[in-house]
Amino acid sequence: MKMSHRSPGAPSQTVPSFEVGKYKLAAAALCLALFAVPAHSQLQSEAPLPTKQKKEDRKKDKQQQADLEWMWQYSPPPAEGREHELIQDPHYHDFLTKYFTAPQSFWGSTTLDPRNTKRKTLADTVDDFLTVPGKVLADENRYLTVTGHVFRYPAGRGLVYADLNTKAPLVVFAAIDWIRESHPTTEPEAEYTLWIFPNQPTQTLPPQLVHSLTRWMAEPLAGSGIVQKVTAAIIVDPDGTPHQIPVPSLPPAAAPEEGRQLPKRRN
Repeated sequence: MKMSHRSPGAPSQTVPSFEVGKYKLAAAALCLALFAVPAHSQLQSEAPLPTKQKKEDRKKDKQQQADLEWMWQYSPPPAEGREHELIQDPHYHDFLTKYFTAPQSFWGSTTLDPRNTKRKTLADTVDDFLTVPGKVLADENRYLTVTGHVFRYPAGRGLVYADLNTKAPLVVFAAIDWIRESHPTTEPEAEYTLWIFPNQPTQTLPPQLVHSLTRWMAEPLAGSGIVQKVTAAIIVDPDGTPHQIPVPSLPPAAAPEEGRQLPKRRN
């Protein structure tokens, strides 16, 4: 047996074992508290600032919608709107350069030199195709359609469509371009390509845009009464990538149901 030495009359220095264990547990808990809290705080990412971001998004959305509000004043009345006044508005050219930026390859050399293959910008092309006033139509207090044609060239018809009731407005330019290998534009057999330039990537046309396009394509040419024969349609992404799509058309109207036949009368 192990003996402990102590001076006569001195008090005992031995600490009970359960007291030592309690002190060790307390010390261990203190160490964990000191080291665990900083580690936990290091794992946490910085708090996001959603409130500020949402405010900025809302401000941007309002600005985008406000960018096009000036167009509404030129919609009916009168019945066909005021397209001539619209293209004279101070906002008009800024609108073209902001929303129509895709490369285009179907219209207008920048010079009279036939060796120059550089084409006009899309904004300038839209301006050409709306030079002679057509109509400004509003649908459902939301969709605006502006039409016109090229100066001294009625077969070169243009349309601008805008959906103004969205956070990011959908704005589309469409043009009917004569296929030169077909018949002359003075003949009903002449064929045309429909070019579609949306400001957002899409290969599926919204139903209301289809409605505006088909209503416009069905209008006869001024002077001749010829309805243009559109045989091809190409949609061009904002980066200039073309996609051939079916020529837009409205779905066939549902056929009326036949009335149920009454049973034959017995004699």
